[in-house]
Amino acid sequence: MPSPELEALHRYTVLESPTGDARSLATLAETLEADAGRAGFTTAREPHPTGDHLLWSLPARGVAGPPILLLSHYDTVWPVGTLAAMPWSVEGDVVRGPGVYDTKAGLVALLAAAARIKDQDHPEVRVIVVADEEIGSPSAGDLVRAEAGRAAMVLGLEPPHPGGDLKTGRRGSTRARIEVTGVEAHAALDPDAGANAIDELVDQLIRFRAVVARRPVLLNTGTIAGGGRTNVVAGRAHADLGLRFSDPADEEALLGELRALRPVRERAAVSARLLSHRPTWRPDHAGAELLDRIRGIATGLGQTLDGRPADGAADTNTTGALGRPTVDGLAPRGGGAHARTEWVSADGMAERTALLTALLGPSGLVPRQG
Repeated sequence: MPSPELEALHRYTVLESPTGDARSLATLAETLEADAGRAGFTTAREPHPTGDHLLWSLPARGVAGPPILLLSHYDTVWPVGTLAAMPWSVEGDVVRGPGVYDTKAGLVALLAAAARIKDQDHPEVRVIVVADEEIGSPSAGDLVRAEAGRAAMVLGLEPPHPGGDLKTGRRGSTRARIEVTGVEAHAALDPDAGANAIDELVDQLIRFRAVVARRPVLLNTGTIAGGGRTNVVAGRAHADLGLRFSDPADEEALLGELRALRPVRERAAVSARLLSHRPTWRPDHAGAELLDRIRGIATGLGQTLDGRPADGAADTNTTGALGRPTVDGLAPRGGGAHARTEWVSADGMAERTALLTALLGPSGLVPRQG
């Protein structure tokens, strides 16, 4: 018989939940809310057209002070239908399926831990389960900031480093779109009457890549689209860029370069806009102190943990940049995030459930007074 945690992960995984698919997200949200209610949470939602954010609260019992905030998400990068080519499977310790590692197993561990502590003394626990994390949480930023502002500390339920170590900082992450408007014309009879938006976009990307190459910044051109027919000079084109920063000064400089883009062709128009933005989260004393507390509790469970910064971005960028004590990577260990090799460890789920139970329980991360 599979464990209750493995059974829950199976239920969540077969309910595919790609970002932006409001109907699929709503179906999974109902299942998650029912399980959260059984674990002792009161549930609410912040509605959005592309998917509601889920708000869960476990009232304090015998412990005063501000709440512990946990951040997770229930959207994945995988479109509906991925299960056909990437099915759920369990082979020994390896559990596979779209979204198992990033980050449905984290939700399983949290709900299992909450069910264990709900009748014990514990601080107030608040949870945000974001619907659009995989595209930068463009509609969740204000919610995360508001909840973080009154929290004693923030724990992120994103996947850990390989092997299970936690995350104590993150690169800043910005998604930007370069948009070009050209002039359409017949590509053979009157090409000089047009201004090709695709050619203009290619030139802009080459120029911008040269600027980025002078700084320690990661740039990925994620999507590119435009035009319509080979016999028509393209009238529109755009490209979506992913930028990762370690230094806010680099971020400010390159976003300034994007705002300053000017067309190469006289009749073309070029503009840039931000699709989402997460600030750089630099390691700090508050996060280091929180990591030490977590590490000590883990040692008491016979677990060995460490922490270090990560290249990827998440909602903990926002809370860490605000100066709130933040540690991320508390989902179970595994690998292959955003890849068809995605997997999570069944033993890792049990380990993280035990750790979260200890962290949130009466002898765990009780918020300090004064």
